[in-house]
Amino acid sequence: MRTTTIGSTGPAVGVIGLGCMGMTFSYDMKAPRDEKTSISVIHQALDLGVTLIDTADVYGPYTNEELVGRALAGGHRDRAVLATKVGLVVSDPTGGPDGSPLIVNDGRPEHVRRSIDESLRRLGTDHVDLYQLHRVDPQVPIEETWGAMAEAVAAGKARYLGLSEVTVDQIKRAQAVHPVTSVQSEFSLWTRDVQDEVLPYCEEQGIGFLPFSPLGRGFLVGRFSSFDDLPEDDFRRRLPRFQQEALRANLAIVGRVREIAERAGVTPAQVALAWVVAQGRYVVPIPGTKTPKYLVDNAGAGEVEPSAADLAALDALPAPTGGRY
Repeated sequence: MRTTTIGSTGPAVGVIGLGCMGMTFSYDMKAPRDEKTSISVIHQALDLGVTLIDTADVYGPYTNEELVGRALAGGHRDRAVLATKVGLVVSDPTGGPDGSPLIVNDGRPEHVRRSIDESLRRLGTDHVDLYQLHRVDPQVPIEETWGAMAEAVAAGKARYLGLSEVTVDQIKRAQAVHPVTSVQSEFSLWTRDVQDEVLPYCEEQGIGFLPFSPLGRGFLVGRFSSFDDLPEDDFRRRLPRFQQEALRANLAIVGRVREIAERAGVTPAQVALAWVVAQGRYVVPIPGTKTPKYLVDNAGAGEVEPSAADLAALDALPAPTGGRY
């Protein structure tokens, strides 16, 4: 797989990463979790050159880091660029919409200091390569949260720091305290908000950009043609773009992606991911999967370089019907 770096100063990684959230959290919550397969997917990812492995303490909560830690044991840790996050906590396991977990912000410095040690214990390592602020806590100045995260770097517990879902102003405020190596936000053919300000600023500053949900939560690859295709206990059922009327309208985007993929002799997932990779020097999408077949498909995007005509056609896709949340 082609490689790049996370920003101008960060570690080298494959141009496609792996998001691990769905292995234990959020999607199809009633489905049995197959830890053996998930661990094999992480091992296979490393074999394919998918070296950026992304998790977070809130996924589970905690079980995702524990799973990743078990996967990286036995000599695999040095093959991975390990990223985790802090700043969100599950305050009530069933207090959210439809009995889903209620998640709240916690950017207090004391929470950060405690959480890094707990994450390292669960991950079975003495440091993470990238420690990310999952969301900015509106009740805590970002300078205070970021300062506590910088302490983790000074102590050797983290190598680099990143932010998630932030504005340019928030990036600048963090930069004044400690270098920002990466920014993680949703970015795909149907979620392009970051192209207005955040992505250009990251490109200008040499900051890595890590798009999550680069396949539109599975929609862009044609996985769902009806609301009823979504598993019963799946949070996508609460998202506006997946409601039946919006979903039906958005199928036109899926059809166009499929046409371009067929013409190029690749898969829709590879087209969608290759378009994301082409949007900047340090853009590394982190599609999530717990399935070997989808992992191989996603990793194949690392060798796809769309033509100028295909990129222009993808640029011209219409905006989706329905908001993100």
